[in-house]
Amino acid sequence: MSLWEGLTGQAEAIAVLEAAASSSALGSTGESSMTHSWLITGPPGSGRSNIAYAFAAALLGTRGDETEESVYKQVVARTHPDLSVLSTERVIISIDEVRKLVASSQFSPSVGHYRVMIIEDADRMVERTSNVLLKALEEPPPRTVWILCAPSEADLIPTIRSRVRSVRLRTPAIEDVAQLLQDRDGVAPDIALRAAREAQSHIGMAHRLATNAEARERRERALTTVLNIRTVSDAVIAATSLLELSKADAAAITEEKDAQERESALRSLGVAPGGTVPPALRVQLKNLEEDQKRRATRSLRDGIDRIMVDLLSLYRDILLTQIGAPGELINLSIVDNLTAVANRTTAPATLAIMDGIAEARRRIESNVAPALALEAMLVKVAVSGRGA
Repeated sequence: MSLWEGLTGQAEAIAVLEAAASSSALGSTGESSMTHSWLITGPPGSGRSNIAYAFAAALLGTRGDETEESVYKQVVARTHPDLSVLSTERVIISIDEVRKLVASSQFSPSVGHYRVMIIEDADRMVERTSNVLLKALEEPPPRTVWILCAPSEADLIPTIRSRVRSVRLRTPAIEDVAQLLQDRDGVAPDIALRAAREAQSHIGMAHRLATNAEARERRERALTTVLNIRTVSDAVIAATSLLELSKADAAAITEEKDAQERESALRSLGVAPGGTVPPALRVQLKNLEEDQKRRATRSLRDGIDRIMVDLLSLYRDILLTQIGAPGELINLSIVDNLTAVANRTTAPATLAIMDGIAEARRRIESNVAPALALEAMLVKVAVSGRGA
């Protein structure tokens, strides 16, 4: 199995990383091919983390007797002794987490040529936390490689950007994502194409839409709820409905993961299924529950943002219909509804609604209460759209 298999539409980035890993295997340390600090950027769903793990496996598999495939399996499972990963489901990465990772980066590799440190969602570090990482990037041990992942270079402080080599990922083509869903997940071609299109080439979301009929139904219900807004009163009710849909979507994502984590934690603590947890071990489960609550908060915010991204795609379709511009529509499953809205409203009104959605996303990112931000956004839908 190729390390880079399934990384759709990223041939240029793969070529850069593959060349760097190959040069490191040959003992080359030229800056043009291999460096000790990398930043992988790309839009949501482009596969930043996946390509980071593939690169890590390529580096860790350059020495020793292990096969490339076995190293990759260890890397994906995060069990390789020379790999350290920092990922979070919370809103921000804490300074203590980064300090712990920086301390472990000083260890020498045990079985491979490198020690690889991966930080997913490096954009979730505040400036004070970023400065802790900066010191490690300025003077890394000779056999330590840092791989950071973020949506864009602008999401990191300038001093970190100046010390990393950037590799930019592109948005995969819809057809490529659909083909990946068919090949990897066995999804029917029509469902795969619809999921890839509605997810706007976000690989993770496309997988969820393709394999979960309830997720597809919740998405369509959110769009039709907004299309049916006629008055300000409708807008307030719709805001509550969207919030409930976001909560249901977030719960569907987190509940199964929470149960698996708790079962794994109990097993590692030696507690039989259904058994009583000894008082001395309860603090560890309490810490796990706190982490899961923080993840649920982040998951809810992500769910609300997904709905607003879907709404932007909806009004983009309406705008294209109104001005007769070329381009394939995203929401073909409700094309009759969006065409009806396009016919009874104007392009300036649609643009005003899209501005309102973008403003709501910024407000929620700034910690405005989601219910208030959604109400303000949907009131603008009622007023600007004249019933859209």
